[in-house]
Order: sequence, then structure tokens, then C-alpha cells
Amino acid sequence: MVTPVKKNDRKTVYIEDLTHDGNGVAKIDGYPLFIRGALPQETVEVHVLKTLKNYGFAKVVEILESSPDRVKAPCIYFGPCGGCQLQHLSYEGQLKWKENMVRNVMKRIGKIDVPVLPVKGMKDPWNYRNKSQIPFSITETGPVAGFYKMKSHEIVDMERCLIQVSEADSMMANLKKELTDIGLQPYNEATHQGMLRHVVVRKGRVTGEVMIVLITKSRKFPQKEQAIEVIQRLVPNVTSIVQNVNSEKTNVIFGNETITLWGKDSIEDTIGGVRFEISARSFYQVNPVQTEVLYKQALDYAQLTGDETVIDAYCGIGTISLFLAQNAKSVMGVEIVEQAIEDAKRNAELNGFTNTYFEAGPAEEVIPRWYKEGKEADVLVVDPPRKGCDEALLNTIIEQRPKRVVYVSCNPATLARDLRILEDGGYKTMEVQPVDMFPQTTHVECVALMSRVEK
Repeated sequence: MVTPVKKNDRKTVYIEDLTHDGNGVAKIDGYPLFIRGALPQETVEVHVLKTLKNYGFAKVVEILESSPDRVKAPCIYFGPCGGCQLQHLSYEGQLKWKENMVRNVMKRIGKIDVPVLPVKGMKDPWNYRNKSQIPFSITETGPVAGFYKMKSHEIVDMERCLIQVSEADSMMANLKKELTDIGLQPYNEATHQGMLRHVVVRKGRVTGEVMIVLITKSRKFPQKEQAIEVIQRLVPNVTSIVQNVNSEKTNVIFGNETITLWGKDSIEDTIGGVRFEISARSFYQVNPVQTEVLYKQALDYAQLTGDETVIDAYCGIGTISLFLAQNAKSVMGVEIVEQAIEDAKRNAELNGFTNTYFEAGPAEEVIPRWYKEGKEADVLVVDPPRKGCDEALLNTIIEQRPKRVVYVSCNPATLARDLRILEDGGYKTMEVQPVDMFPQTTHVECVALMSRVEK
């Protein structure tokens, strides 16, 4: 294998772009080098770390010419912590890069020349996360808590995070010592010893209600009452303390059993005037400010007059469904997770909606059956996981031909792929609106509007 560079070479390169995980991209005779910490428009001297057949990795030795968008990262953990990738890029630079990234993905993967609008960003792109999943572990020096290094399960021991709420900081910084004092041992993933695996903090932005979830290896542990007292002291505004049991040798965070230890079973929050109950395992967007922006965009694209029937595929706990129900004749939501459907029904009742219907099951099976039963949709909304829509669901959309499709996506690559399939099936993508749900990271959410092409 002959490559233009080899390990331990030093090269001066120009950074052309960023990868999806925030590494700078330079090319030597067409051979890509991925360089962590480098930004587009920079000239840097690099040390080559590793070469593979089609690409290599390098680290920055010296920045010879800086990007005009480079800033000093405000977080002392930036770099080792894998949570943020773009703190060294100005927020204006982040939004500009995300817009270009979405546009390039649409052309490269979707082969679609569609208007991509400027990214809708935040006025204050910090402390926005209303949910934090903090891993705990034990080392030779004692308990640690923080977030994982990039692409590893090694915890960076931290005391604060600039994108999460203060209650999560309190848990991360102070609970380690308190655990030692009460004799509650953190979990060791390598040995499967210890008790406390993760602490999950959830907060309602509007209500201020806080839930703390202790994820433990076993249902019973003798320090339970002491742990409740510690949490109440560290987070005086806590309204719910919950235990989740995960006894498996796995890196999956939640187990199947959830027990309320103190206070309420769930917390409540409000987005755009709609109230939601959020339980320990509910899917609820982590950035409530931008969630309202995202859902209002979806509602705008749906173009509802009050006479339409809407189907919401992958409806979760009914967040988008209830937004749509304010302006639709009726909304039918489907979701494969049964607990989420129960939450959706409860949230509809909580808000007094009588024009919603929710059913548990795979969208690609339930929606075709609905159509056979005569339950047709004027507008279909999809908000799938990162892997995108199931092929059978895309085929159902093409066969049933709703007037409009509103596609909400957390992965521009699978969005572009699915839009291409729908375009080939008789739809036209009108525009794509990116929304910055995750400032300081490379992630971006998008809403796309598709209209049926009349034959």
C-alpha cells in the first residue's frame, strides 16, 4: 500500500472542511487527512499519526494561519471531553458551516438542488440541555463522573458542563464525595462490580421541575434512603427521584424496571403552550428553546387550515402531534414504543385534545392498515431516528400519496437519502430549514417540506 504520506511525517496542509465529527479535512495529492482541532480556511503544520488505504489521521503541531472564525474554547474540558466538537469555532461560524454541510449533503447524497435556508440558531447557545446522562465509575483515586472521551468509554472527570443545566453540574461535581461518605460504590464497567451506573438529570424549562434518576445495577441497595437525602440537599428544587435498574453487562444506559423513590413519577414542561408529562425514559427533545422553533417550523410547513387529517409517524410521546392538533381536523400518531404511546395519550388528555388518536406498533405496518381502513392523511409528518425512515414506510408514502410530507430529521445524510427516494416516487422537495438544536456540536436538525407532484 503506497500513500502520499506515512506515519510520523510532518506536513503543511490547508484545511478544506470539517467531517461529521468535527475533524478538519486536508488533502495531499487527493489523499484525505483528518485532523482534530483544525478548522476550515486554516493552514497548519501536522504530524501524521496513522495512515490507511483511503485516508489518514494527523494532529496539529502548529497553526500557521488561523481561521477568522477561530475562538478560544471557554470550557476547560474541551478537547478531552467528547461531548462538544466545535467550541473553538465561533457561533456564527458554526451556523455557517452547518448550513453549508446540509446543502452539500443534499447535493452529494440526495442529488437534489433544493433551497437550504440559513440555520435558525440560538441567542444564547449555552446551558440549553434539559437532560444529562452522567456516567459514574470508580478508579484507583476514587469515584469519577463526567462525560466520555470521544469514541471511548473512558470518563473525563468533570465538575461542570457549559451546555447543561446547573442541577446537572451539582450532581456531577458533588455527588462523587457524597457517595463515598454513604458507602455507595460507583459501577465499574470492566469488572461489573459496584452499584451506581449513571445519574440522569431532567429539568422542565418552563416549570423548573427537576427529576433525578439513579441507574443502579441492582434493585436493592442499603444506601437508598441516604442517597435520597443527599440528592435533596444537593438539588433543593428536585421534585422527583427515580431509580432505574440495569443489571446487564451492557453499555446501554437504561434497564427495563423503573421505580419512583420519592416525589412524583414524572415532571411537567410546556412548549408553545402545550403541556407534557415527562417520565424517566420518555423521549423529549433536549433543547426546549429550539424545540419550539423546530415544531413551529413543522407546523408552518404542514399548512393546516383546520380541515386536514394528519398522520404523525414516529410520534414518541406526542410532542409534534399535539402541536399539529391545535390546527388540524384530526391527528393520528404511531410509535413502536408502547410506553411512549401511553405518554402521548396522557399528554393529549392533559391538554384537552379530543382530535387525536395514538397507536403502538411499527409505522411501516400500522399506517398501511390505516389506509386500508379508510384513514387517509392529507399531510404526513415523519420524525424518525438517525437511521432514517424504514423503506416500507417510504413505499407506503409513495403509494398513498398524501398532499404534503413534512420530514423532521436529526441526520442530514439519511434525510437526503430518503428525500431522493420520495422524489423518485412523485414528490418534490420545496425547501429545507436547518435548526440548531445542539450548539457547540456538529449535529443539526432539519425540517424538509415535500409536495406531491400532480400527474
